Amino acid sequence: MNLENMFNWRTALRIIFLLVMTAVIMGPLSITVFGGFKSLGELRTSPIGLPQHWVLSNYADILASADFWRYLRNSLIISISCVLLTLIVSGMAAYCFAQLHFFGKKMLFAYFTVGMMFPFATAILPLFIKIRDLGLLDMPTGVIFPQVAFGLAFSMMLFRGFFEQLPKELFEAAQIDGIGYMGFFFRFTLPLSVPILSTVATFVFVQSWNNFLLPLVVLNEQPSYTWTLGIMQYRGAYMTDWSRVLAFVTLTMTPAIVFFFAAQKYIVAGLTGGAVKG
Repeated sequence: MNLENMFNWRTALRIIFLLVMTAVIMGPLSITVFGGFKSLGELRTSPIGLPQHWVLSNYADILASADFWRYLRNSLIISISCVLLTLIVSGMAAYCFAQLHFFGKKMLFAYFTVGMMFPFATAILPLFIKIRDLGLLDMPTGVIFPQVAFGLAFSMMLFRGFFEQLPKELFEAAQIDGIGYMGFFFRFTLPLSVPILSTVATFVFVQSWNNFLLPLVVLNEQPSYTWTLGIMQYRGAYMTDWSRVLAFVTLTMTPAIVFFFAAQKYIVAGLTGGAVKG
């Protein structure tokens, strides 16, 4: 087999693999979206494919519900707050590990990375007790602070790999001009780190947006529910009407999908930015 034929076979296999992965990802998504436009009877007889009769009322009734917008607002407040706090705290910590030299740096960074192996579910009981003692039950901060804390290790690892690739000459020139560490971080490091900022923000937002266990434990009053708890409430009210449940799921996952597509061009660059040393 010559090189041209081998290249064609590899290209064909790559295309087939991408098509299969696309079908695996888009299949459940399309079933969910189009299922929300079907009547309950049609959903039971034909769950796959386009609806024969488009039932717009499933989506319209949800959009007209005040509860839906309250769930959406609560989730946005928590997710955006988690993104901002994680970017600030993990970014500054990773900058210190990447640019500064101090005693015990490697040991301290290893201590932080061990946190990625700590299962969140195992800490839920002591975490609930601490949140209760601090008076943060039924408050967004009771969800925000633990999520930020458990996401710091992974975010710092991504930030540190990217910051280590920044030119050392740039920092030396800034020092000559009298710019300190904080000034260099905000005036040079952050503007050059848009790819990794977008990558970390996307991971944190999607993880926070889809979090169910922590809001379930912390948020007990319906007005403070996030969308993950709202869909549990909605499913209880419309247990037999799966068309409405699918419509609710479609509308609530839309912000995360939009956020991902808005930042997708930076994600690969951010993940591979610290892969090799220049």
